[in-house]
Amino acid sequence: MRIRFSKMHGLGNDFMVVDLVTQHVEIDAGLVRRWADRRTGVGFDQLLTVEPPTSPDADFRYRIFNADGSEAEQCGNGARCFAKFVADHRLSMKPSLSIQTVGGLITTSLRETDLVEVAMGVPTNEPARVPFVCHAPALSHRLSVNGTEVEVTPVSIGNPHAVLFVDDVANAPIATLGPLLEHHPAFPQRTNVEFCEVVDRGFARLRVWERGVGETRACGTGACAAMVAGRLHGRFDTRVKISLPGGKVRIEWPEATSPVVLVGPACLVYEGEILW
Repeated sequence: MRIRFSKMHGLGNDFMVVDLVTQHVEIDAGLVRRWADRRTGVGFDQLLTVEPPTSPDADFRYRIFNADGSEAEQCGNGARCFAKFVADHRLSMKPSLSIQTVGGLITTSLRETDLVEVAMGVPTNEPARVPFVCHAPALSHRLSVNGTEVEVTPVSIGNPHAVLFVDDVANAPIATLGPLLEHHPAFPQRTNVEFCEVVDRGFARLRVWERGVGETRACGTGACAAMVAGRLHGRFDTRVKISLPGGKVRIEWPEATSPVVLVGPACLVYEGEILW
């Protein structure tokens, strides 16, 4: 069987996008890992599937699989590529979509050329909803990692994040600290890890260790989590531009009860078929 797909990226965070509205394939962890291999497969950070909704409030169902085969709840860069894919393949003519994810409903809106706005839902730092294990709720927590204490701010953007503020993101210990925090017992579902350098109230530099993937060129939910943590700590205004290794995104979060809104590019690399 030949499965049609698109290779896409948002700021270098790359995806294989598969239409499961007009074609059928059973997705499992082993298949994802085979397709994710950058030497023998397509190669990607995440596999995205476009599916019919199971909720009456949604236009589509959106599933996200990390390169290791695990399923993720949300992906901001992926959501932008999802919206562009739907428009490019004429699966819907709506400029705005309501999309069902494991992490809840999100909405996407097509903007100017290749730019997509995503309302990622209302974020939270409530420990039980991240989820994060602690003795008492607090804005930030100190965790012991290999005998060293680090301070993290847990945040949920529909998926778990641990935000660390650093003085110099270029030299942050992402390759060593990222995987240790990803698998820290305080995060029972593992976590994405953000290393955030605040430049001023409207600009920050960020690198992200993604759960189930490793460091990526960009992470939309990670940028949103950094924005939320920065606002909660009083370091950011309501609008922030965040620079990642793959490029910049714009984020708005006016108040605690509002959804966090992400704006950035979505790009098609190529379209192809893979044998299954």
